[in-house]
Amino acid sequence: MNLLWPNYLRSMLTTEMERLIVFALEEDLGGGDHTSASSIPVELQREGFILAKESGVVAGLEVALEVFRSVDATLQCVLLAQDGDAVIFGTQVMRISGAARSILEAERLALNFIQRMSGIATRTAAVVASLEGTVCRVLDTRKTTPGIRSFEKWAVRIGGGVNHRMGLHDMILIKDNHVDYAGSMMKAMEGVALYLNEHQLELPVVVEVRNAKEAAEAMEARARWTKPSGLPLIDRLLLDNHTPDQAAEAVTEWGADIPLEASGGITPSNARAYGDAGVNFISMGWLTHSVSVLDFSLKSTDRIHVAHG
Repeated sequence: MNLLWPNYLRSMLTTEMERLIVFALEEDLGGGDHTSASSIPVELQREGFILAKESGVVAGLEVALEVFRSVDATLQCVLLAQDGDAVIFGTQVMRISGAARSILEAERLALNFIQRMSGIATRTAAVVASLEGTVCRVLDTRKTTPGIRSFEKWAVRIGGGVNHRMGLHDMILIKDNHVDYAGSMMKAMEGVALYLNEHQLELPVVVEVRNAKEAAEAMEARARWTKPSGLPLIDRLLLDNHTPDQAAEAVTEWGADIPLEASGGITPSNARAYGDAGVNFISMGWLTHSVSVLDFSLKSTDRIHVAHG
């Protein structure tokens, strides 16, 4: 599995990958692939290649390997590229050989993973490249496809980005609605401090601020309360819908004291402006919420596969 993932995430992703592939194969195969069963002799052995039909960053090859293995453990799959590699039209990224029926049964699901994950990795890599020379790194968001968040966030990492929280369970992120419902920034943060200390939790705490007044209140709360470890309560300020100039002002005011993240309306066309403003992170729902896939296809060959064993 990709070395970009810490051990605990790697274990979680392996479990999710196995579960999702089982579900997706049930969705696609149902009672069986009647097309292949009716047209392809059961004993036929063949070979095929997965080819890139666009230039970009390939991702999802490890998932595709697991798809082919899940359909037929006797299939022989060879990676001709690695997740994170730059590819061009015609690049062969994987060779599969074995039972022709099995190759065809797994083809579409394997390609679906590669295409979507490669689209995300390619988008991410382009934004990362645009920030070269700044301290800024690219974060994803929870604006993901339900059920495959881990795979989409995996693709962001392959493209050189950084994952934000995986879900509601691994970070406290106080947003505008939390502040409004709590009654004020200070009331919301007092509640966070009491909760973390009562439950002895050391979760990262990120606080979204809409303006300079809220930023000052959040920093006051950071100075007032601590986590169970004694560390300051707040780990990062999220500058919501700030212009690059406003973000630069926040960097001047608070950048030496706490990491800053900019979010809201950030696109490839303005990402560099936020990097130049000096923020540590930009978070972009654009990476995952409206992906254009990278085109790949499986091409059969006339070569007859000879099983070994």
